[in-house]
Amino acid sequence: MTTPFAPSATALEVINGVDLAGHRAVVTGGTSGIGAETVRALALAGAEVTVATRRPETAGSLVRELADIPGAGNVRAQALELSDLSSVRDFAKEWQDPLDILVANAGIMALPQRVTSAEGWEMQLATNYLGHFALASTLLPAMQASGSARIVIVSSGAHRAFPFDFDDPQFQRRPYDPWAAYGQSKTADVLLAVGARRWRTDGITANAVNPGYVLTNLQRHLDDDTMRSFGVMDDDGNVKPLPYYKTPPQGAAGSVLLAASPLVAGVTGRYFENNQEAEIVAGDQGEASGVAAHAVDPTSADRLWDYATETISR
Repeated sequence: MTTPFAPSATALEVINGVDLAGHRAVVTGGTSGIGAETVRALALAGAEVTVATRRPETAGSLVRELADIPGAGNVRAQALELSDLSSVRDFAKEWQDPLDILVANAGIMALPQRVTSAEGWEMQLATNYLGHFALASTLLPAMQASGSARIVIVSSGAHRAFPFDFDDPQFQRRPYDPWAAYGQSKTADVLLAVGARRWRTDGITANAVNPGYVLTNLQRHLDDDTMRSFGVMDDDGNVKPLPYYKTPPQGAAGSVLLAASPLVAGVTGRYFENNQEAEIVAGDQGEASGVAAHAVDPTSADRLWDYATETISR
């Protein structure tokens, strides 16, 4: 499918004219970057938005900003540590209302050393995928109560080079590689959208989105040499986006499109970039765009769903 929105469209542009009054949304990692812009756009359209974040106090300025805007939906912050199952379960236990929109936005990238969560999971897989899988699973009754809930999963073009390694997903035997761990977790995010087709009979849709290149806190674990190799840091340590980089409002457009636009109502199991559905590519040819075939394979999606279900049940 196609939409009328250009790659440079902003979150506010793709949601223009959409009325979300009476809708409830959860945005993980919604205190900065594209997460904050997603919260802002949904709230300005009238939605009640819960910012799910490790440190709720960091959402204070955003909450106050939107509280002062007439017609904006109520925004609040609630504690959530995605890599900690007890935190995920506590968050879901406190949720009492139907849930219309879940944006799985929080993420970490390229941790230089292998770090594990309280459950012993590799931290990028824990945060980017397993935590979001657990959150969606525990909030399922709330989304079923909505009757037309949407799940948006923020992935990355990095998924194309890294299929999910079912033999050693936690890097327990193979050498740890920061980018392989990140890319694998983002493949898992796309497969989550594909696997969620089992919820379609409940009116729930799920789609993945690549926000594009955006300078945010996601790059906080990258050292200066890596940032310079990407061309976004000069010799004096100044960070500057390249011409093809997007701003956070532009990066959030895809998330908001999938979360709220009537253009994608009923669409599920897809991967979007630049505000359009992406074409399927091989994923091993160094492609600059598209969704890798290994990330939309239904058999792999079902296998990963079973793996995640078993993992979070231990």
